Formats: sequence, structure tokens, C-alpha cells
Amino acid sequence: MARYRGPKSKIARKFGEPIFGPDKVFEHKNYPPGMHGLNAKRRKKSEYGLQLREKQKAKYTYGVLERQFRGLFKRAAASTGITGVVLLQLLESRLDNVIFRLGLAKTRAAARQLVTHRHVVVNGEVVNIPSFQVKPGDLIGVREKSKSLEIINESLNSRRHNRYTWLEWDNTQMMGKFLSCPEREDIPENIKEQLIVELYSK
Repeated sequence: MARYRGPKSKIARKFGEPIFGPDKVFEHKNYPPGMHGLNAKRRKKSEYGLQLREKQKAKYTYGVLERQFRGLFKRAAASTGITGVVLLQLLESRLDNVIFRLGLAKTRAAARQLVTHRHVVVNGEVVNIPSFQVKPGDLIGVREKSKSLEIINESLNSRRHNRYTWLEWDNTQMMGKFLSCPEREDIPENIKEQLIVELYSK
């Protein structure tokens, strides 16, 4: 399956929350898409349906395809700790997500583009793989010749004060530091990871 490139508002309406960020269309049409959208709220979902929906929400939120997601789940299941929490930590440690969290891009899709276009460095080396796993202590920044890019500066100017305790940002050097893997309570995404664990455990 290729990466979804259709209307993001349609996906946000499917899950009943703006998973891609502020969305004016979602605000006006806060009900599922389709001709039966308004009545769809009344349908009762099965246990499997709820679990599948949660997995799909996580995949769309982080922009990960099925094979990548399954691979991350296997890594989480094989590691020590709570599988669902470790899964979210692995997703949060992806380079494209870290770029998004640091405020270098307004969306994860834009962050992926910055990475693939070789505008990002990790520990001084250019990395163009969005799924690259950032480790505690890694320094993530903008390539020297890319520091004047309008899209990056626009994003940084609209960026709020650092809201994430596991990240540190130096605006003068346009460099961030991945301090540690975030705790579950610090991850703002509304994902019920236990449902995903139950789905893969069947």
C-alpha cells in the first residue's frame, strides 16, 4: 500500500479528531465522511474494529506504513518495558517526528520532506532517512547551507516555547538535542496503545 496522499481532513473526520493538527474543515464538519456520515456515529464497533481503528490512527498520525509499523511493534514486543509504551517511544524517536517536535516543520509530512531533501544533520552528519531512530544524546540540526530556508524559519518563528521535556533547542545554532525517550504521560497523542497490543497479540 502506498502512502496516503488524499484529503487529510477526510481522515481526521474518520477518527473524530484533528490528528494532523489544526483543521478548519474538521471544525465545520466534525462527523465521519460519506453520505451516512452523521448516522455513522450510532454504529457500534466490534472489539476488533476498535483495535484496528486505533492502529490505523497511530499509523496515520506518525505517517508510517504497515510493514514499518509491524516492524516497530516487533521491536517493542522484544524489548523490556510495557510494549505499548515502548512502541510509542519508538515512533516518537523517528527523525521526522523529532524534527516536527522541535518546530523545524509545521507537520510531520513537511518534516519528512526536509529529511529526504538532505536539509537535516544528526551529530554533524547529513541523514536523509525519515525513519532513522534518534538516540538519547543525539544532536539534531539544520544543515549549514539550509539555515536560510524560508520554510524552516517560518516554522521556527511560529514555534511556541519548547513544550517537550525530552527535547532541548538552541535557537542561535538551530540545533536540538534528544535528551531521552519520552514517558507515556509526556506524549500528547490521543492513542490507546493497549488496543494495538491486543490486536497484534491475536
